[in-house]
Amino acid sequence: MLIDVRCVAGPAVVAAVAVLIVGGTASAQQQDSADPPVELQGSDSSVLAVELAAALEAAQLDSIAAKDTEGEDRFVAALVFPGQLLVVSAAMTTSIYVEEKIAARNYRDVYIDLNTASISESKVLITDSGADGLRDGDAADSADTGGTFVRFSGEWEEQQLSESDYTSLTSEANTGYVRMLRALLAEVN
Repeated sequence: MLIDVRCVAGPAVVAAVAVLIVGGTASAQQQDSADPPVELQGSDSSVLAVELAAALEAAQLDSIAAKDTEGEDRFVAALVFPGQLLVVSAAMTTSIYVEEKIAARNYRDVYIDLNTASISESKVLITDSGADGLRDGDAADSADTGGTFVRFSGEWEEQQLSESDYTSLTSEANTGYVRMLRALLAEVN
């Protein structure tokens, strides 16, 4: 859409208005994307994982942590390595210490706490090889949800799973991963 705009203001004012217009459009799009899709696909976590990795790189962070939206005592944290995201979410018995670490930006400590001092049956650990979302057919992508481990290899028989169990586990892991990525993106932004 082309608009003929004549302005007596200087270039700095015009640039500021353009930023506000573009930013407003981006905010509206982000608000729309905040609503979870009805049916999640690999590409849903793909977009968010790439966005998180880029945001962490831009902020010069190798880790991030946030309150998980799934519960009052639940938190999520991620470590980023070149081409890999490790994301953990878990409930903690004493959330005040975790909240203090997040406020102090001690994100790596939160990641370690969630892996070691969390309520073990509540822990979800995602390994996103490629930092490009959970993709069916990528054996390096995996999810460990409360002790149930699944690789996204597409080979359910090799994992002693039925096809329906494999599909259910990978879908649930992807849904949870999308939720975790959104919480982490909110914290880094």
